Amino acid sequence: MRVLYVEDSPRLARSVAAALERSGYAVDTAADGEEGLWRIETATYDAIVLDIMLPKIDGLTMLKRMRAAGNDAHVLLLTARDTVADRVEGLRIGADDYLVKPFALEELLARVEALCRRAYGAKQTVIQVGDVVIDTLQRTVTRAGRTIELTAREYNLVEYLARRRGEVVPRADIEEHLYNDATSPVSNAVDSAVCILRRKLAGGNGLPLIRTRRGLGYVFGTAP
Repeated sequence: MRVLYVEDSPRLARSVAAALERSGYAVDTAADGEEGLWRIETATYDAIVLDIMLPKIDGLTMLKRMRAAGNDAHVLLLTARDTVADRVEGLRIGADDYLVKPFALEELLARVEALCRRAYGAKQTVIQVGDVVIDTLQRTVTRAGRTIELTAREYNLVEYLARRRGEVVPRADIEEHLYNDATSPVSNAVDSAVCILRRKLAGGNGLPLIRTRRGLGYVFGTAP
């Protein structure tokens, strides 16, 4: 999943971005509202963490412009002003959730995870496809009761494909959601990642869980 964090404090931006990356997210950061708007025009995000107090363009104005332009990415608004009026204003102009500063990193991560689930129309924290069970809270994957050891990026890939199970997912979509601007993939990175994941998820019945549609992309799920 790909997340944008808009925050003008370099120290806070570094610590929160690092925590998100450790949790497996591809993270881009912006230091002001102007840069934030530029980023959402050039990339697609599963969730946006947006501070209200920003230079150049404040967070609420940025949010208004996003929504006016038809961008419906899920937004977690960060505010240092813990008043009902401020929270109501943010929610009315299109924020999906809010968090008051200072906050615990664990709570921010939980709220981002909830927004990412909402982005795919899911409320459940467990995704099951055949005998594969993905626990999005624990970030674990099992198949037929066997735990699959995955890297953070491999987990991110299997969760993303599972949320779009049954669909043909183009390679470009995978690149967009798994990599940020600082880690642009080499030309065959997605193919290699899918190949490794397919091998790790291989079951005893010989049926592939990830099928390649040549020239189109990948389909996650058992064949009908």
